[in-house]
Amino acid sequence: MRIVMLAQFYPPIVGGEERHVANLSKQLVARGHEVAVITLWHKGMPLFEIDQGVRIYRIHGTMQRIGILFSEDARQYAPPFPDPELLLAIRRIVVREQPDIIHAHNWLVHSFTPLKMWSKAKLVMSLHDCSLACVQKRFMYHETLCTGPRFVKCLECATHFYGLAKGPLTVLANAFWAERERQAVDMFLPVSQAVVESNQLERYKVRYTIIPNFIPDHLKAIDDGSHSLLSALPAGKFLLFVGDLTLDKGVKVLLHAYERLETKVPLVLIGKSFIPGLAEHLPPHVFLLGPCPHEVVIAAWKRCLIAFMPSLCPDASPTVAMEAMAMGCPIVASRIGGLVDIVAEGETGFLIPPGDEEALRNITQFLLDHPTQLEQMGIKARERVVLFQANSVVSRIEEVYRELVAVI
Repeated sequence: MRIVMLAQFYPPIVGGEERHVANLSKQLVARGHEVAVITLWHKGMPLFEIDQGVRIYRIHGTMQRIGILFSEDARQYAPPFPDPELLLAIRRIVVREQPDIIHAHNWLVHSFTPLKMWSKAKLVMSLHDCSLACVQKRFMYHETLCTGPRFVKCLECATHFYGLAKGPLTVLANAFWAERERQAVDMFLPVSQAVVESNQLERYKVRYTIIPNFIPDHLKAIDDGSHSLLSALPAGKFLLFVGDLTLDKGVKVLLHAYERLETKVPLVLIGKSFIPGLAEHLPPHVFLLGPCPHEVVIAAWKRCLIAFMPSLCPDASPTVAMEAMAMGCPIVASRIGGLVDIVAEGETGFLIPPGDEEALRNITQFLLDHPTQLEQMGIKARERVVLFQANSVVSRIEEVYRELVAVI
């Protein structure tokens, strides 16, 4: 089968979604499919390359030429409407690749939607966030969980988030093209039940099947101490948080809870900090490593006692939780978003109300005081993570492809 992925970012730009697209593309190639990726060009990257059999096309967009639209040059997002240059570039590549399936992953789909009928390909859309309903893609309203979209409310929220110049235009464009997307997509693949609900898929009666994100069957870790960042980790076991260090991710909630623990077990934070002054105000025994290569993160999970995911916003289907489980780490996480689908309450970890510092402290202290139960949860985590590994998940995606292509 010939498959074209549409993804606004692709490694070496790395995040959870980018890693998912890369892993899926390579897994599909290994299973005998022809796979190409269409992604946005960023400075210093080749226009075309082949990586482990995946053909990668990087294309220019009109919006990218207006630099003031983006807060980061290294992450210039696809707009919530068709970009004329992107549309023409996608058309040229589709002619060349002749795909059976177009598998989109974000707003880049809008630059393909007008081509859907012409292309004859079936369109699959993975929903990694709530972007069909929320232009922030976070489903947060002024730092609290949103109760649901309403036009005037979304205008005000987007204006506050993006500014007066971008906010209203983004809401109007997304409202119009989200409807076109719902009409064009042959099958939505939301990564969790929370994504189904936030995007109101039931309300619009679109076809969907929930397929979570996944991790490779075998994760690579640096174990020989050859990387300098490994020496920055504390000796022995520690507690661990991995992800962007933001208020949304519950970092301050975690630090406040940790301060009140009756333990000297270190807490390690791995990720880029977006909280001003965080490094200067860390409690004792807290180590801030900053961003780390993926192999170092996996090595850190292997030495971890408890993995923390105390999010305040609804993470769609966080692969960091799956990676922690694969390394035998019990998880203490917020009862929100896709974490509810991943963590088996009382078996592989515990789920707490988002923002509840007292509950986070109490559960963590309980686990530290009961090492036998902690060990048993780690064993159960390794058993459960099989559901979220490539061998289980990629086969389900292939079955969706086959069913759609079989429909004449």
